[in-house]
Amino acid sequence: MEIHKLLIKWYESNKRELPWRSTKDAYKIWLSEIMLQQTRVAQGLPFYLKFIERYPSIEHMALADEQEILSLWQGLGYYSRARNMHATAQFIVQNHSGVFPSDYNDIRALKGVGEYTAAAIASFSFDLPHPVIDGNVYRVISRLFAIEQPIDKPSGQKQIKLAVSAIFDYKKPALFNQAIMEFGALQCTPKKPNCLHCPLQNKCMALGLGLVSSLPIKAGKTKIKTISHSYFQLRYRNKTYIQKRTSGIWQNLYQFILTEQKLETSEAIEHLKKLITNNINLEVKDIYSTTHLLSHRKINAYFYTILLKTQPVFSENNIFEIDLKDLGKKYPTSVLTQNFLDHYKTVET
Repeated sequence: MEIHKLLIKWYESNKRELPWRSTKDAYKIWLSEIMLQQTRVAQGLPFYLKFIERYPSIEHMALADEQEILSLWQGLGYYSRARNMHATAQFIVQNHSGVFPSDYNDIRALKGVGEYTAAAIASFSFDLPHPVIDGNVYRVISRLFAIEQPIDKPSGQKQIKLAVSAIFDYKKPALFNQAIMEFGALQCTPKKPNCLHCPLQNKCMALGLGLVSSLPIKAGKTKIKTISHSYFQLRYRNKTYIQKRTSGIWQNLYQFILTEQKLETSEAIEHLKKLITNNINLEVKDIYSTTHLLSHRKINAYFYTILLKTQPVFSENNIFEIDLKDLGKKYPTSVLTQNFLDHYKTVET
């Protein structure tokens, strides 16, 4: 039996029942694909359901406030996805009368939509013959054809695309794409793939050559840069003081007053005295340190909880007062800050 038929047969017996697989609605498929970028299905599924309930159509999303979307997105990470998603919803409503474009090139031109996502939407929504190549597909194909060129280099990516085209089912593109992606997620996994009960074992060149565990090959991992953040949770009664980020991965999210360096306690006090214009006593109650990992950053974070007896006046106008309980609710924040808030509640109780 041909490879594409074996994959589809396996898929029909083993697939997970996921809500975006039971629809051709391009809005819902687009939403799922954006959410599943850099995110596991188990993590993304509850967020998908929350968004569909809150924004049942692209018009609903376009009319939403960005801060509301960021609040609902909180905990999913890579917040630029949410900002791009909101902008794209508004663009489609304004320029396509709320109808999701059905042409691959028009889909590809949308903000936040790359080659993979455009192919997925075109295939799953409109059954257009565009192969969807994600990390799972790279792994399956590199093993199936024993491709030893690095998959993060143009030469390896070209070989993968040619190999996918050779087995692609142009009559059933959506079904084939779902099948090979699911096969990589459940059967041909990164570690301990189930080669013993694999329907492709007689066709897998890597299995025959003993290369399964060494494929796919990557030329080099992203270099991780280590940085330090010092946050100041100033407490005046039940109030605290925050600022809104204007750039970076956490753009438009809220945080405690931040300096991007490690400070000793005395240095932290001196730093704050430069920001506060009125005469005030600063009492350091607690210092909480943690490490937060991102795809390209390792953040050594230090949270200083500082008690105030007098309401502070700041020299910078980007710092404002809120009820502490509203941070993370009315004011969306990063997972890093949310983890600190969870720790702080535990300490307080």
